[in-house]
Amino acid sequence: MEATIRPSADLRNHYSEISKQCRETRNAVIITVNGRGDTAVLGLQDYYQMKSELELLRTLAEADDDVKSGRVAPIKDSFEELRASLLERKNG
Repeated sequence: MEATIRPSADLRNHYSEISKQCRETRNAVIITVNGRGDTAVLGLQDYYQMKSELELLRTLAEADDDVKSGRVAPIKDSFEELRASLLERKNG
């Protein structure tokens, strides 16, 4: 992912151009204030995708920690508990 760097005045004066660039290139635009990086702007689709990927990585890290700590159960038991939970939600 290659980000473009633009001054904060561009955000105010050229917002539609920056927005279009983010959507079309699917790359972030870094906004600077006094020559230093301050804010990253990215398209909403990319934001949601990044947020989903982070949540998946957190879940996988928790699962890895569970396995390393011995907090595991036979898959049959896990599926039975999951089915019971789903039925409870459906009927509850």
